[in-house]
Amino acid sequence: MKNLFKRIAAVSLAAAMTLGFAGCNGNGDSGSSGNSSSGAGNSGDVGGTSGTLVIGGIGPVTGGAAQYGVAVKNGAQLAVDEINAAGGVNGITLKLEFSDDEHDAEKSVNAYNSLKDKDMKLLIGTVTSAPCEAVSKEAAKDNMFLLTPSGSSVNCITAGDNCFRMCFTDPMQGGIAANYIADNMSAKKIGIIYDSSDSYSTGIVTGFEEVAKEKGLEVVEKQAFTADSKTDFSVQIQKIADSGAEMLFLPFYYTEAALVLQQAQGVLDIPVFGGDGLDGIIDVLGDKVDIADGVFVMSPYAASSPEAKSAAFTKAYQEKYPNDPLNQFAADAYDCVYAVKLAMEKGEIKDASISASELCNKLKAAMTQIELDGVTGLTKWAADGEPEKAPKVLKIVVKDGKGEYEVLS
Repeated sequence: MKNLFKRIAAVSLAAAMTLGFAGCNGNGDSGSSGNSSSGAGNSGDVGGTSGTLVIGGIGPVTGGAAQYGVAVKNGAQLAVDEINAAGGVNGITLKLEFSDDEHDAEKSVNAYNSLKDKDMKLLIGTVTSAPCEAVSKEAAKDNMFLLTPSGSSVNCITAGDNCFRMCFTDPMQGGIAANYIADNMSAKKIGIIYDSSDSYSTGIVTGFEEVAKEKGLEVVEKQAFTADSKTDFSVQIQKIADSGAEMLFLPFYYTEAALVLQQAQGVLDIPVFGGDGLDGIIDVLGDKVDIADGVFVMSPYAASSPEAKSAAFTKAYQEKYPNDPLNQFAADAYDCVYAVKLAMEKGEIKDASISASELCNKLKAAMTQIELDGVTGLTKWAADGEPEKAPKVLKIVVKDGKGEYEVLS
């Protein structure tokens, strides 16, 4: 883990040094997430028969995790439309085919097989970790290029060298959280509530505890819940309150986190720090968003950020999808499509009839040579598929009943 933070520091320094040269070509290509104009839709014939290349997408667009899947679908489609409006990729038109998996591993594999029948040539997905672990094994067998925007479990991309990711791993995210708390906050005694049945949650906890020990933080209470018992958190909250914890760490998704915040009212009054799974909690809480004021969230993107690329993406997304969720998952997916564009250009892909396996070989070679200057930051990829980018911590600020994210780092 110590090496992890050396790597993070190095990446942050490298990002700072290279930002000024983002438009220059060095050993690899430097790319931008493009203009924010909405362009042509996803029309065109399927497959390579008329210069149209099918990008598959898989994620939950129904069910409890739908905010993530809908955002990924929309973010990817926005990028596809922009790229097609600008002439495509080396003259190739892109088409997004997105399938719902309801955050279920078995359904996700079924969706993957269905997308192959639609002549999918590469996959942006899956969105959530457990389904991604299952699908990545199938993709590795097929030598299908896979770039997950948000599958953060370590095992999401370990099945083969065809797998890459846009986001941080769970242990890395946990370590970043512990490091940030130790270096920037007064709290030294930490209480944790986590989902012991979910690899995303347990992975973050593992990384958090390892670095917390190194940094002098004490985990005074750790309370678990499972997928079968995720509506009543009164026992866990009371245990945390009785422990003397000075901060509550919530490494799980926004649906359950919203319930914890509501049920903690009048029982627990300490700062709350969450992982990227809390992105979306503002919308879920609705008119109760006041209780999230001051909550810390890890996310590479904030809709309220004034940074030029983020602001342009936010404007384009909200114009195209005014009634749909906008969160980091949308930004990750948007950047995924532009990373694919850069890799296709680097690999000199000019014929949409290329086989999925041959395309995969060219893309995975190109991924380690490109550098994406995207909405979620400056990103490069190592040969193991892991991204190199600087982390960000946000704080929810509520004014006049409206919640927004303030970028802290």
